[in-house]
Amino acid sequence: MKTLVIGLGNPILGDDGVGWKVAEEVKNQLPAGAPVDVDFLSLGGISLMEHLVGYDNAILIDAFKSDETMGSVLVLRLEDMPNYSAFHTTSVHDTSLQNALEIGSQLGAKLPKHIMVVGITTEQIFEFSDELTPEVRAAVPIAARATLNLLGVSK
Repeated sequence: MKTLVIGLGNPILGDDGVGWKVAEEVKNQLPAGAPVDVDFLSLGGISLMEHLVGYDNAILIDAFKSDETMGSVLVLRLEDMPNYSAFHTTSVHDTSLQNALEIGSQLGAKLPKHIMVVGITTEQIFEFSDELTPEVRAAVPIAARATLNLLGVSK
């Protein structure tokens, strides 16, 4: 079974780049030959769905806005999330990832049967910086471990 891990966000917008940082950590800890691809993207909706074609499973890592404490790590199934997901699973010029997956399936695309989302709670995501806030930076190894656990990789 082939799995895709995607770090979502923009690495020059402060905490919005946390998905990339976690994906980098996951990539560094994957054992050689693991049937996992790791990618880094700044898109959502239909464009994100197109990157998922051909995979059996996917894990999306992204910054989240929630009522949880800043730096909290949430692990959710995509189908359990609202269909207006924050940040990169939707776009104002596009549709939600859930809708894009439905369209892709109807068109016959081979899409993952299981999509998990690892979210890191942030507050500010739109200031130019390649640095994460201390709370979000502290969450990177926790989110990486959660992702590796989803992949069945133990340290």
